[in-house]
Parts: sequence; C-alpha cells; structure tokens
Amino acid sequence: MENQFSVFKKFASIEQARELISFLNSNTIETELSNNIAPVDNILIGNSLNQEFEIKIKLSDFDKANKLLEAVAEDQISTVDSDYYLFDFTDDELYDILLKQDEWNEFDYFLAKKLLSQRGKPIDDNLINSLNKKRLNELSKTEVNQKPWIIAGYIFAFLGGFLGLIIGYVLITSKKNLPNGQRIYSYNNVDRKHGKTIFYIGIVMLSFYILLRIVLTQ
Repeated sequence: MENQFSVFKKFASIEQARELISFLNSNTIETELSNNIAPVDNILIGNSLNQEFEIKIKLSDFDKANKLLEAVAEDQISTVDSDYYLFDFTDDELYDILLKQDEWNEFDYFLAKKLLSQRGKPIDDNLINSLNKKRLNELSKTEVNQKPWIIAGYIFAFLGGFLGLIIGYVLITSKKNLPNGQRIYSYNNVDRKHGKTIFYIGIVMLSFYILLRIVLTQ
C-alpha cells in the first residue's frame, strides 16, 4: 500500500507540473505524470471538462514531499511584497486557507499562518491537526443528489442506449483523491447499487436490441 502511487498535486499547465516533478526528482522522490481531461463522473457532480496534469508519488513519500515544499515556502515568505493580496484577508479568510489547505499552494498556506500569528491569533499543532481532520471528514463525504442521474441511467439503459452503461459504470467505480493520498468511492452504497443495476440492465437491453436488429435485417 505504501508503495502505491497516488495523486499528490494537480496543475492546469504542464509547465507547473514539470517544475514540481523536477524538484521532487532532485530530492529522490519518484514521480508519475498523467494528462487527464476531467472524466465523465466529474460531469455528474457538476464539474466542467478541464484538462488536468496530475503528479503522482508513492504514499510513503507524501510526508517527505510536503515537508520539502513547506521548507521552500517558508524561505519565500521572508521576501514577500507588502502589497501581496493575502495581507488584505480577514482573520476568518486566513483561517479558511488553513482549513482548505488542499485548495491553496504551500506559500499562501504558510503566509496565512504567519499573518495570523502576527495578529496574535492562536496557531498551534492541535489546531492544525483539528482543521486537517475536519477537512478530511468533509472531503470524505459521498456526493449527494444523484437521483436525476440514476433516473436518466435507468431510462437510457432500458432504451438500450450506451449512455446508460456509462452512467452505471461511473456510479459503480468513480473514486476521488483525498489530500493524504487516500482514494475513496465518490458515491454512497445505495447509489452504487443503482449503478450496478443500471449497468447490467444496459448490457442486457443493448444486447437485445443488437440481436433484434440483426434478425430484422436478415
């Protein structure tokens, strides 16, 4: 499990991805790069089709990689310009950065910690651990309100449409990455059971319509 590769960071541009890959490789961390277009399951939860460059590393290297990036970010903080946008953030907005660390780069995360500390706000390991745990719990929740897609899946499956198979397959297999490298199913057990039913109905009906068309054309 520890040698399994999992998504560490995502970037919108190949240049950013290659820069991090070079940095990690120079510190003896093995990487894998994948160029993905958001899959069909992202459409189901409302995400657009955006190209993503994913950097994967071994789960056993996550702590080492994070500490390396933290060290670089802390060095950069001393040279930040006074007009940097985070200086205008409220305390609540800065705490939100700490809560949603996975949505921010390491520089902004550590600058937020420094600014809160300078303002006399409590920042300690217990708070950080609590925020990290809270964030993981939030991200671990399964996607909700799949009823419209389930209904559409059944309709397309009974009509023998290939889209029914796709919807069923996505509901069954879709997973998402957590900041700690763990992968979990995107949908709850009930929705995944519907996905299996939709998928198998789709196979049966599609096969039936194909055979029927063959018979009718003879």
